[in-house]
Amino acid sequence: MTSLSDKVDALFAAWNKVDSPGCALAVIKGSEIIYKHGYGMADLERNAPISPASVFDIGSTGKQFTAMLIAILAQQGALSLDNSIHQYIPELPIYEQPITIRHLVYHTSGLRDYASLMYLSDMHFENFYYEEELLDLICRQKSLNFKPGDEFLYSNTGYFLLGVLARRITQKPFPELIRENILEQLGMHVTGFNDDAKRIVKNRAIGYSSEEGDRYCTEISFCGGFGDGAIISTVEDLFLWDQNFYNNKLGSGGDELIQQVFTPGVLNSGEKLDYLFGLEIGNYRGLRKVSHAGGWVGYRAELMRFPDQRFSVICLANLNSINPSQLAQQVADIYLADQFTEQDPPFRQGATEFVELPTSQIENLAGFYRHQKNGNFLKLSTQSGKLIGELFGYSFELNAISSTHLKAARSAFDIQISIQEPDPKGVRIISVRLSGRKPELYRKVAAAAVVPSQLIDYLGDYHSGELNISYTILLDKEQLFMKRGYSPKEALQPIKRDVFTSRYLDLQFERNEQNQVCAFKLGAGRVRDICFIK
Repeated sequence: MTSLSDKVDALFAAWNKVDSPGCALAVIKGSEIIYKHGYGMADLERNAPISPASVFDIGSTGKQFTAMLIAILAQQGALSLDNSIHQYIPELPIYEQPITIRHLVYHTSGLRDYASLMYLSDMHFENFYYEEELLDLICRQKSLNFKPGDEFLYSNTGYFLLGVLARRITQKPFPELIRENILEQLGMHVTGFNDDAKRIVKNRAIGYSSEEGDRYCTEISFCGGFGDGAIISTVEDLFLWDQNFYNNKLGSGGDELIQQVFTPGVLNSGEKLDYLFGLEIGNYRGLRKVSHAGGWVGYRAELMRFPDQRFSVICLANLNSINPSQLAQQVADIYLADQFTEQDPPFRQGATEFVELPTSQIENLAGFYRHQKNGNFLKLSTQSGKLIGELFGYSFELNAISSTHLKAARSAFDIQISIQEPDPKGVRIISVRLSGRKPELYRKVAAAAVVPSQLIDYLGDYHSGELNISYTILLDKEQLFMKRGYSPKEALQPIKRDVFTSRYLDLQFERNEQNQVCAFKLGAGRVRDICFIK
């Protein structure tokens, strides 16, 4: 008879090799780790295997540490969640509506994501940047994505600024604040900040990315030490963090602090969010789930907790194509098989049974779809009879679970698409669900051909003061390209007159009274409407 641990090991078999990066895993029941294991290699150059003691960068999974620190400072009276952030960071522009600390915690500030702004400014993540450089980039943004409190849009900027204001309030470095208020209190002696890339870290797992031909390359970033991530830890140390949610030792102790961090955000409309203090709440097969994934350069992470069952799964990976969230749910499927109250949904992340769609339906689905709120484009195309999706520069193959449900295959992210009924005008609508978040609607765009001779209208140099960079629009063999800094040129695909998209960016050109192209507004996922003047 196959044991539970054997079933778990089978989930990780694809990476449990001497020539592959892999994962560290801890399965927690009650107050103990009931199973822990390492799969694959921590360092391919030095033949070091992964173990439960291997150290990983946990990316945005570390946001919960920043949020907990803010909750502790609020409990101590050092700040109020409803204080304006301009009180602590006066160099920020004065927006029409004040942004509060609470907005930052819940990703409802409307501030543009600084990681996206870095990319658009041609700032490379493998370079080192001081906090002041990134703060200057943030402070050059004269407008917001939306009015504070109107929407939820995940933004690293909010947590970066939480780190800045915590340091300014306490007059202590942010890593020191995390260490004193959290790590030392819980005995997390291995966990720390990845704020010095030159520092030697014992048992560090090297981050890798996949290349064609089953090859791997190392992923290194010198940009870190801020409130939005940069925590390095082990599954064994994170077990101590997980246990504190049941028996709090932080702040003044007791349940009050835990109740604070488990308070969901609320929009101006009164809609309650599924985001807590650096944590996401959800439901999986009828059981309450609290989790947060993370991804940075070659690392991926997930800490998934089923609080009512006192059961958690921690999965840390050092390969960017591994999906720890999917693996954590599959581990839960094994251990909690007799406790789920809902049947295993056909749309579950680990599904392997697919149906074949007719060629005509695949071809009919192909095209561009536009987000009904923020204007982002999603592209569906056909390649060798397969349906390929492209969103935010990320390409993924889609498999059909049913005639109306699709999911990304072999993806490091959970992407699900539901085909909706057409609107009254017959326009196709799809619902897109990213990483378990609320579905968002996209409408198919009726593409209009752009005559090659019209492309000349768009040529020239365009400058953005907010990004302090100029983009060049150029033409090569009837193909429009965009060039920024020293990065390779990107092909622009026309959607309709004055609307173009590339793999990463969406451009809406504007015309003056003489019908001449004079500017464009740029959107890129977590960044909206940055103006470039010709």
